[in-house]
Amino acid sequence: MVALSNYAEIVKECVKQKIDLIISGAGIPKELPEYVKGTKTKIAPIISSLRCCKLIVKHWKNKYDYTPDMIIIEGPDAGGHLGYKAEELQNEENKLENITKEVVEYIKGVEEETKCEIPVISAGGIWDSKDIKKFLGLGASGVQMATRFVATEECDAADEFKQAYINAKKEDIKIIKSPVGMPGRAIYNNFIRATETTKCKIEKCYKCIKTCDAINTPYCITKALIEAVNGNIDKALVFCGSNVYKIKEIISVHKLMQELVCEL
Repeated sequence: MVALSNYAEIVKECVKQKIDLIISGAGIPKELPEYVKGTKTKIAPIISSLRCCKLIVKHWKNKYDYTPDMIIIEGPDAGGHLGYKAEELQNEENKLENITKEVVEYIKGVEEETKCEIPVISAGGIWDSKDIKKFLGLGASGVQMATRFVATEECDAADEFKQAYINAKKEDIKIIKSPVGMPGRAIYNNFIRATETTKCKIEKCYKCIKTCDAINTPYCITKALIEAVNGNIDKALVFCGSNVYKIKEIISVHKLMQELVCEL
């Protein structure tokens, strides 16, 4: 996350540890090539629009002579923090299908110019093999999925976190205003309801997010996300994708993968 206060430090440590790929979002990673140039670590920015894609590609080219190793498009149906204003989420031009078409067409030109292959990955609200097939047909090299893999036996989140996904109804999925100033998609649970009327006491500020106002924030997002993973759902912010309500059971990754490739 570009929004992290120690973003550069974390990226440099990842490179030092010879991480294969760094995917960077929650802000525009303008300086990311500086930290990986001359190493084998690849980098991929997360974008939400063609405009953002062009900005990153041109900046990296002009300042670092570096081409993205991959582009990830996260559309408005993704879980967690979103790269849109709340009022933009329903705009036709922001549909993942439309952005994918635009970005794929633009990247084709960049590939021809740079002689570099740049996979485009679509993400946000992708549910089944039909969705995967659709985006591959639009020119994407692949898809990114998160929500469905939470409800798997192999996921290391607490069982209570997974159960929150299974129990979620369509009307439980809300766009909330995150303490870091971005809209986010989450399960509208008792914790979120409580923070709308009562400010949580911040016992310790981790100074983790640049844009977080620790004095006025309704709750600590780091603590709320840790509580979620640990299964303390009544004290947790439970981020999710738009299709979480479709999940009815916990299955193995093997079974899920068989389902996802059945029509490809």
